[in-house]
Amino acid sequence: MSDATLSAVPRPHEAAPRSALQRIARRNSTIAFLLTLPLILLILGLVVYPFLYAIYLSMLNRRMTRFIGIENFTFLLSRETFWDVVFQSVLFAVSAVLLKALIGFILAHVLHALPAKGQRKWRGMLLVPWVIPPAISTLAWWWLFDPSYSAFNWALAGIGADPVPWLGATGWARFSVILVNVWYGSPFFMIMYLAALKSVPDQLYEAASIDGANGWQKLRHVTFPMMRNIISITVLFSLIVTFANFDIVRILTNGGPQDSTHVFATYAFQVGIQSGDIPLGASVSLFMFPLLAVFAVFTLRGVNKRTKEMA
Repeated sequence: MSDATLSAVPRPHEAAPRSALQRIARRNSTIAFLLTLPLILLILGLVVYPFLYAIYLSMLNRRMTRFIGIENFTFLLSRETFWDVVFQSVLFAVSAVLLKALIGFILAHVLHALPAKGQRKWRGMLLVPWVIPPAISTLAWWWLFDPSYSAFNWALAGIGADPVPWLGATGWARFSVILVNVWYGSPFFMIMYLAALKSVPDQLYEAASIDGANGWQKLRHVTFPMMRNIISITVLFSLIVTFANFDIVRILTNGGPQDSTHVFATYAFQVGIQSGDIPLGASVSLFMFPLLAVFAVFTLRGVNKRTKEMA
């Protein structure tokens, strides 16, 4: 028998370690599944089941005694108030997320340029708005906007300016709820972008400096490409949370004036709980899903594409 034939024959001492490794791999997969099983069950119980139950409720009549298919959805699409809610929800979410991303990006760069000791102090102070529960901080903002005792209007009166109907006029009310959401959510973007900035190798900036790049060119050709995936994931997460926001609008304006600041969550609460039409309220809440699903698919596809290119 030739040497080539002998080398092709598997030896017993080589097959044994391979089968042992396969058994260990299978065992690790089983252990990993068992360890994640409680989390999987929790997700099924708190996310999947309520979502499927909401779909079921949305196809019932007001008394929940008869199946009516998509009549609740067609009824909502025929109402002008609902389209105002769609517009306000998109305006609220997109404006707030863009402003939070911009402010968080600027703050992250400012903190990144500070010495380590001062950076810890400022980072702790800037995280305070994000740490405070939204309901409590929104109550403080409501006092600042209150038409009778507004601290903002008191300051304006001190310089001879007219008072502003912060929560009584449509434009100012929309501005107010967006402002509070930006104040609350900007620290989240700041801390995420700061972590991403610290992961960018200094050698890239040094190489760019040697090539004669200025500050803007470093930002455009080094910082943005290295942070693009973090930016995309953070914006996606914040958009989902902002679309489903309830506390700020509920406490500040309760959807007013004249339903001009309602978002999906507050309008679903008004229709489903306060008006007693739970199936219609479930239908309102489900309208968020296709909007966010489309955005999530395109965002995650871009992240996966860029990850493969970098690999």
